[in-house]
Amino acid sequence: MKIDSSLPLEYSTEENRLKIFGFWIFLGAEIALFATLFTVYFVLENRTGSGPTGAEIFELTPVLLETFILLTSSFTIGLGIHAMRLGNKKAMMSFFIITLILGLGFLGIEIFEFFTYVHEGATITTSAFLSALMTLLGTHGAHVTFGLFWGTAILIQVAKRGLTDKTANKAFIFSLYWHFLDVVWIFIFSFVYLKGLIS
Repeated sequence: MKIDSSLPLEYSTEENRLKIFGFWIFLGAEIALFATLFTVYFVLENRTGSGPTGAEIFELTPVLLETFILLTSSFTIGLGIHAMRLGNKKAMMSFFIITLILGLGFLGIEIFEFFTYVHEGATITTSAFLSALMTLLGTHGAHVTFGLFWGTAILIQVAKRGLTDKTANKAFIFSLYWHFLDVVWIFIFSFVYLKGLIS
């Protein structure tokens, strides 16, 4: 397999470039999935029935904390990829570990938030609004959970095999996935939480 040393390690073979291109196509399908979930939410957000509205259950502090944590994790994974391109395995792994810890923190707050909603009588079956909300948040949370397992698997591979064209390719593709989750969360924060709090 021919390695082009003029390119970053993750792009250094044709197979790697094709895998990255293929992952961009996959992200296109993910965009369609979340666009559908957002559309359903916007159609149903006023269908609260006898249940609470967004303004009644949303709290700004945990949402701001979640947003800060996820934005920070996007920054740390960027630092991890930068360290990887410099050939610094230890720094790359350290930044990836920090990213995953932040992801775990985000998930912890989101789970606590779900328990709070349920405790207040806001469940997935209470109203169409809550059904759409929890499906959207749950799908994003499931993606973060999958990302934590995926990122851990990549760290194990890098620890065992070092920074090769294959491990670098996997790490870079994972970083694209993580940035994507961050972008989706910005939309959730802006158009679900903030809009819900001011309406």
